[in-house]
Amino acid sequence: MRIIVAGASGLIGTALSSALRNAGHDVGALVRRPPASPREFHWNPAEGRIDETALRGADAVVNLSGAGIGDRPWTRARINELRSSRLGATRTLTAAMARQDTPPAVFLSQSASGYYGDAGPVVLREHASAGDGILARICVDWEAAAHEAPAGVRVVTPRTGVVLSRSGGALGRLLPLLRLGVGGPLGNGRQYWPWVTLPDVAGAFGFLLSTPLSGPVNVCAPENADVNSLIAQLAGALHRPALLRVPAPVLRLVMGKLADELLLASQRLEPAVLNEAGFEWQHPSLARAAAWVAGSGPEA
Repeated sequence: MRIIVAGASGLIGTALSSALRNAGHDVGALVRRPPASPREFHWNPAEGRIDETALRGADAVVNLSGAGIGDRPWTRARINELRSSRLGATRTLTAAMARQDTPPAVFLSQSASGYYGDAGPVVLREHASAGDGILARICVDWEAAAHEAPAGVRVVTPRTGVVLSRSGGALGRLLPLLRLGVGGPLGNGRQYWPWVTLPDVAGAFGFLLSTPLSGPVNVCAPENADVNSLIAQLAGALHRPALLRVPAPVLRLVMGKLADELLLASQRLEPAVLNEAGFEWQHPSLARAAAWVAGSGPEA
């Protein structure tokens, strides 16, 4: 397949592009800077501009673009940027597809587990309703924008959980503390995090590109875990204690709304669609995932 990736330089984009190339696919990237190779194409999603040759002959488009959720405090301006960066990129891509004589067959457009809001201990399959909160509203509109793709394009919106990586990602700031033995659970630790390892995200996205699935797909491991279990397993794999719990009021004081929606929200996802389709995880259990995170060597 010829696959165009928007957001190819991010954590997921880098791993996915590598995995797709290793599988024999021709992978191109949309970049905001001047292209540095024939596989790169310039675009400016904020202005709705894109090199029209990028999608010519493409079999699939993967949209991973959007400002970082946890990179900065959630001021009103930052929240607007989180929303506009996602909707602008998605609509730039769907509009470009509509201008093609033959649009790509598949549009895989990232969403997030934040779609479900804070759902407590309730098991969330793909048919569950959207939750409340800033992230939930962004995800609802983000997915709707993806479905503006031309008729006949198979649209998939993976709702990705907390990505476990050896560097960067959701645990990028926590892992160094755990390695030093000075990390610990966040809040009361009873909130569920829908975790998944980076290799399994790349594997799931590749699987979704090549199977006839469409619509929302929960991208998380099949084993549920609350934050207490997740931190305990990671610390155990690193042979370090994890005793320094950070209370919820402290998190809210430091991070504001971001703490409630990213760290303290509970989302007990079940990857029902991937399970039923026969996807095989490299790290289906938290024990195996923690051992991989604690290991050394390449990410994938």
